[in-house]
Amino acid sequence: MDIRLLTKDETEPMDVLMLADPSQRIVEEYLKRGECYIAEKANQVIGVYVLLPTRPETVELVNVAVVETHHGRGIGKQLVMNAIQTARGKGYKTMEVGTGNSSIGQLALYQKCGFRMTSVDIDFFIRHYQEEIFENGIQCRDMVRLSLDL
Repeated sequence: MDIRLLTKDETEPMDVLMLADPSQRIVEEYLKRGECYIAEKANQVIGVYVLLPTRPETVELVNVAVVETHHGRGIGKQLVMNAIQTARGKGYKTMEVGTGNSSIGQLALYQKCGFRMTSVDIDFFIRHYQEEIFENGIQCRDMVRLSLDL
């Protein structure tokens, strides 16, 4: 598997990006401001993440997604670790990430990669998404924010 920056003349893999965020409008907004990285195997996109600069020396990791046929193979962790390495190489000092209160697997993954919980944005997904989101039998209402010192 190779992980690389998507070039400006390539089309974003919207189908993969929307696995992590059901709002195409929101995905398109942060793609304008961030850098999209793709994981490829046999010339097929199997994963994606976006680095989004937010404040001086701070970058947010958004939209970490792996196609379902490749779940359970450690690809998500490889993407997160690649994002950390890439952000360090670009001189960022802090990486932030946000995920839903119902995203149990993602919360575990980020903590295994060294992130610590810093805050909860109450009702974030109620305010910003028209459709209700359910994962693991839990309504996704709140955004759990995590941070990592690079």
